[in-house]
Amino acid sequence: MKKFIFCSLLGVILCAAAAAQPLKKSEIITDTVQSTILGEEVPVNVFLPAGFDKDGGRQYPVIYLLHGLYGTNVDWATTGHMKNVVDELIASGELRDVVILMPCAGHNDIRNVQNGYFNMPGRSYEDFFFQELVPTLEKRYHIIGDKQHRAIMGLSMGGGGSTVYSQRHPDMFSSCYSMSGWLDEDEQPEDAPKDKLYIVRKSVHEHSAIAFVENADEETVAKLKTVKWFFDCGDDDYLLKRSVDIHFKMNEKGIKNELRVRDGWHSWEYWHTALRLALPFASRNFDK
Repeated sequence: MKKFIFCSLLGVILCAAAAAQPLKKSEIITDTVQSTILGEEVPVNVFLPAGFDKDGGRQYPVIYLLHGLYGTNVDWATTGHMKNVVDELIASGELRDVVILMPCAGHNDIRNVQNGYFNMPGRSYEDFFFQELVPTLEKRYHIIGDKQHRAIMGLSMGGGGSTVYSQRHPDMFSSCYSMSGWLDEDEQPEDAPKDKLYIVRKSVHEHSAIAFVENADEETVAKLKTVKWFFDCGDDDYLLKRSVDIHFKMNEKGIKNELRVRDGWHSWEYWHTALRLALPFASRNFDK
């Protein structure tokens, strides 16, 4: 009996010790944030680097990586294969150890389920993002939690969301990287179906990143200059003009930004390669 008790206690101690050890390999887990604002539980994919200290003895910078229309929190991991890219960049020293948060802001049924990163009638996603998601997850995953250690990026709808979030909250992010960004939307015809897609398209137009720069006063321009900006879009992408437009509008206001037009179109092949530019860009601008 004594031997049994001893072995049992030893097993508990060893399990506890193993749980306290830093991760041997990087991993992606799925977590959730219970939202009072949205009235639902929001799933979030989380990349944790090898060596992640679960006890919080070490703190980490964070990158928010946003998906596009039709997407969810799993897209970057399953279709974008982001873990392979992140591991390679960390191993090469191009990216420092970082936590990457990939929240869900949509569904593939875009006409019946609401997508989007902005506040819309009946769904205040931007309020949820900044008031609930950011503080909850940054505490949970031992994030440093200041502007100089926080970056945001995304593709298409997520590229637009990243840009607008950085414009409206420039005190929150050190850098913003837009991939094929949905930065504005044309007015919709009156006979367009008034479904969930209509609402998200309307919200993109109302939160136009391009109009924001056009209308920015001197005080706003000064704040925008504290963010490092990068716009990346394929030469065959139907949204290319949006990235070109905001690039020149920012230049007119004296806001330094990078524009890259590479071979490609609105595809995962393009966004997968964009990660190899976006992640080192964010890492280089931490601490600055």
